[in-house]
Order: sequence, then C-alpha cells, then structure tokens
Amino acid sequence: MKRVTGIGGIFFKSKDPKALGAWYKTHLGVDVQEWGGAAFRWKGPDNPEGVGTTAWSPFAADTSYFAPSTAPFMINYRVEDLHALLATLRAEGVQVEDKVDESEFGKFGWIVDPDGNKVELWQPPAGQ
Repeated sequence: MKRVTGIGGIFFKSKDPKALGAWYKTHLGVDVQEWGGAAFRWKGPDNPEGVGTTAWSPFAADTSYFAPSTAPFMINYRVEDLHALLATLRAEGVQVEDKVDESEFGKFGWIVDPDGNKVELWQPPAGQ
C-alpha cells in the first residue's frame, strides 16, 4: 500500500490572514482567492493531465483547526486510500483522530506525529 503520495497543502497561522494573503499576492504573485488561500495546480509522471493541486492557506492565529497541536502550521499529505492507511497507522500505534470527514472535496483524516504536530491526510476525489 502506498502511504503518502504528495503534499496536498500547507496551512499556517497568522495574526492577520487577509493582510498576509494580500502581501503574498502583491510581492510573490501567489494567486490568493476570495476563500483566503491559493491552489497551485501541478502535473507530473504519475499525473500527466495535471489534475492535482497543492493548497496554501493562512488561518487565524486563534484557530482551533490545528488542535491538539500547538504548532503554528499543519501540513496536508495526499494519500491513495485514507481508511486503509488510518487502520494501518492505528495498528502501528500512531495517534489517529477518530473523526474522518468525507465531502465533494475528498476524504480527510488526522494524526499526530511524535513532536505533537497535527498532520492532515487527504484522499482527493477520483481523478484529482
């Protein structure tokens, strides 16, 4: 079973996410959208049609989305089979959150690494 197949997103805390997004847009050309982040589209040998994205998004400094981690960031990793990977990680003794979100955006699960960082695992919808 493949585990991580790529980076799905980089999320980090900011005292002023909107102003920070505007700075990145102005100075680095990041195409920050109305929702507050950007989606970098890509393609590669495993994805010649280029239907994948890597999300970039600042969050409010007081967000609880990264909890229980106290780190100011969270990385989202792409996976092929979220439920199978979460079961394997549980069996290996990894701290896995019970909650799994499933929507039109894909399947999301979360683990905590040995340093206490929350890690988001994402199985994109088919074809992405």
